[in-house]
Amino acid sequence: MAARRNRRGRRRNRGRFGGLYMLLSILLIFAAILAGCVIFFRVNTMVVTGSSRYTQEEIIAAAEVNQGDNLFTLNKYQIARRILTRLPYVDEVSISRKLPDTLIFQVVESTGVLWVESGGSCWLMDSKCKLLEMGDQSLVEGKPKLLGLTPVDPTVGSSLTVAPEQQDKLEQLQAFLAAIQAREMTGSLTSFIDLTSGNEIRFGYGPELTVVFPLNGDFTQETYELKLALEAMDQRGLPRSGTLDQNYESDEIHLLPDRWLPSGWAGSTEESPAAETPVQTPEASADPGQDTGGAGTAGDTDPAA
Repeated sequence: MAARRNRRGRRRNRGRFGGLYMLLSILLIFAAILAGCVIFFRVNTMVVTGSSRYTQEEIIAAAEVNQGDNLFTLNKYQIARRILTRLPYVDEVSISRKLPDTLIFQVVESTGVLWVESGGSCWLMDSKCKLLEMGDQSLVEGKPKLLGLTPVDPTVGSSLTVAPEQQDKLEQLQAFLAAIQAREMTGSLTSFIDLTSGNEIRFGYGPELTVVFPLNGDFTQETYELKLALEAMDQRGLPRSGTLDQNYESDEIHLLPDRWLPSGWAGSTEESPAAETPVQTPEASADPGQDTGGAGTAGDTDPAA
């Protein structure tokens, strides 16, 4: 009788500790695999793709990764941050591992789109308002000058910063540049991007045209309507010159024969020209790529570059 009770007790003990033994076994196996990864999977080859401005050696040096470093203990986010900070023309970088010993850097580079003057120097910026480089006029030749924003402590590799009272205009500028880039119209920006007005953004588009957008408008829709207006101008053989004003409450677009230019520029006028030559364009429907119910009416179109 006592023997049977002892056997039952031993079976209960085995059942009680069986789960613990299994858990310990799994942990030991996992630890062995992890130790193997730490010991054996080390960086031997580094590959950089997508970079033309910087050499592979410059990218790797900025990353601070060395041969022999462990593939699995590297912090990819810290590495990417070092590259983005030290190499201003790198816009995006993704880092991936290829077993057993390769680290791959995929780089997307920035392009200078506009510039701003500060401290007697020209600061080239990309479409996200990141300061790419500082230099003289030769650095920014052919790029539009930003007017109406004053940089605060500009630093290469950092985003443009301004005083608090100008922050809203900076955010509108970034939204404007993003919309222009999405339409693949960035290359037509010329001469200036003027934010001195409280309710308008004025910019050169092509060699002889100034375009006016509402400062707080929907730039996705505004750029869509601009594209329609320019297409209509081309179809009718109208020259791309003058001032194309889209800042009307009636959602109309007005083409003015004289070109508005910033104060102090050769040929500039104090105000936008009053005389208008109405050019009726097809009704501009809402952008197909945008969820918006409002339809804009293109009343006048303007020249584009």
